[in-house]
Amino acid sequence: MNQFMQIAIGEAREGMNSNHGGPFGAVIVKDGNIISRSHNKVLHTNDPTAHAEVEAIREASAFLERFDLSDCEIYTTSQPCPMCLAAIYWARIKKIYFGTDKDEVSSVGFDDSRFYEIIRGHIADPELSFVLVEKEGCLKLLDEWDKKPDKQMY
Repeated sequence: MNQFMQIAIGEAREGMNSNHGGPFGAVIVKDGNIISRSHNKVLHTNDPTAHAEVEAIREASAFLERFDLSDCEIYTTSQPCPMCLAAIYWARIKKIYFGTDKDEVSSVGFDDSRFYEIIRGHIADPELSFVLVEKEGCLKLLDEWDKKPDKQMY
């Protein structure tokens, strides 16, 4: 058994049994050492972004005092949803270990297939509108950023 996944499973169980959120846990590892561990906290915090992977990334970044986690790996009890996958990409994590896939998670009520279909452009979301406003002001802001001499890219 994988020790890091076992810890992620324990995190998921702790969060689930404490009614913090669904059965999801995550562990971030660097050089064989655990940097952070967390579980889903959506219900506990009333924060829809408080998924296990996002929480673990936040903790790891705070602990390492950097946003680039490219030298880390993540162990997560389920295949990351689109939001968590995006967070993993932004953190530059290069390897994801997961225990269950999106179809297995869907079978217990966590169905994110609609998100995948929207991202692929296969369907539109009639409940979500995109409205372009203040384009000139926002373009000016981009230009200011582009000319900022002390900017730090991430």
